[in-house]
Amino acid sequence: MSHVAEITLEIKDLDALEKGAPKLGLRLMRGQKTHRWYNRYVGDWPLPAGYTKDALGKCEHALVQIDNPTGYEIGIVKRKDKPGFALVWDFFNRGYGLQDKIGDNGGKLKQRYAAEVAIKQARRQGFRVSEKVQADGKIRLTCHR
Repeated sequence: MSHVAEITLEIKDLDALEKGAPKLGLRLMRGQKTHRWYNRYVGDWPLPAGYTKDALGKCEHALVQIDNPTGYEIGIVKRKDKPGFALVWDFFNRGYGLQDKIGDNGGKLKQRYAAEVAIKQARRQGFRVSEKVQADGKIRLTCHR
């Protein structure tokens, strides 16, 4: 089965993505040109908007599972409509461990990326940043001068 979907998150800062990935059990593999998925489009799920079946599995970079080398991966694909990258993955069978790491609809990954971008910007402005992950999984950032 192939169930390829796009995670609705615009990636404009690969360094922030790379810094946050290990906190989710992932590693950014820069320059990895393919990502692990079912490896064949069987037409049982609609393609993400703007994608062709020939482009599936191809990417500029990939997020791989650190502790699960046979699990599916997230392809980081250069956007055609604007600067930055899009994220695509095969969610069949929860991505063989991937969905547990990134959360439903990529929620944990979106939050982690946003936190890393915010931390980077705050530090550029001279703030010290402390982070606390709350019991419900939300990330709380506190900035100090």
